[in-house]
Amino acid sequence: MAASLIRLHFHDCFVQGCDASILLDDTPSITGEKTARPNANSVRGYEVIDDVKSQLESQCPGIVSCADIVAVAARDASEAVNGPTWTVNLGRRDSTGASRAGAESDLPGFNDPLDRLVERFDTKGLSARDMVALSGSHTIGQARCATFRGRIYNNATRRGQCPSVAGDGNNNLAPLDLVTPNSFDNNYFRNLMERRGLLQSDQVLFSGGSTDSIVDEYSRDSGAFNSDFAAAMIRMGDIEPLTGSQGEVRRVCTAVNAAA
Repeated sequence: MAASLIRLHFHDCFVQGCDASILLDDTPSITGEKTARPNANSVRGYEVIDDVKSQLESQCPGIVSCADIVAVAARDASEAVNGPTWTVNLGRRDSTGASRAGAESDLPGFNDPLDRLVERFDTKGLSARDMVALSGSHTIGQARCATFRGRIYNNATRRGQCPSVAGDGNNNLAPLDLVTPNSFDNNYFRNLMERRGLLQSDQVLFSGGSTDSIVDEYSRDSGAFNSDFAAAMIRMGDIEPLTGSQGEVRRVCTAVNAAA
């Protein structure tokens, strides 16, 4: 669940800012982001956020936003697997709408080339170094067969998890880091240097391009990776937040207050 909560924060912030829009269910007036192509059958952790929100509302109603809960949950998830920690800036408010179109267009794709990835992150105010550091969260977590079928090399373990026929086992899962899948460490970058990145969007970070030197540095220096990951998570968490009188503090995270 740690990887899922970190990813949930990422997928929230990259679509109209860190505003908990990803948590909204579909209604007659809102088309949510949960069923967008990058999120459907992929993003998890919603029930964790809902449970935390329920407990907070019972003690201090209308105070803590869903957007802040998502941000803090990502930090706590990293800590739980012995990853970096950081101070979470608070005060975000929740959106009163969602953007399925934004989820379809703004989130990085698993087949994106390096220049497209750099462009996507730059659009959100994040550097190439931030991008590589944040990609290091793939040291934990899993990917669906449909996202890596063409990149399983000759690895028998991967082949067993991902049948060769498209559509067969599309939702089967495999660890992003086959070597230390349950440890938040810098082995992800060592895998890239050995051409063992699971996703295309992983391996392009070390493919003769502008980010090779960053991958090499992180593969040798876990301290640099941890420090940069924490700093990048803070910057990501500050993407276009709603503050002041903008948005609202939802009573439940799956619906705007007018419909809750």
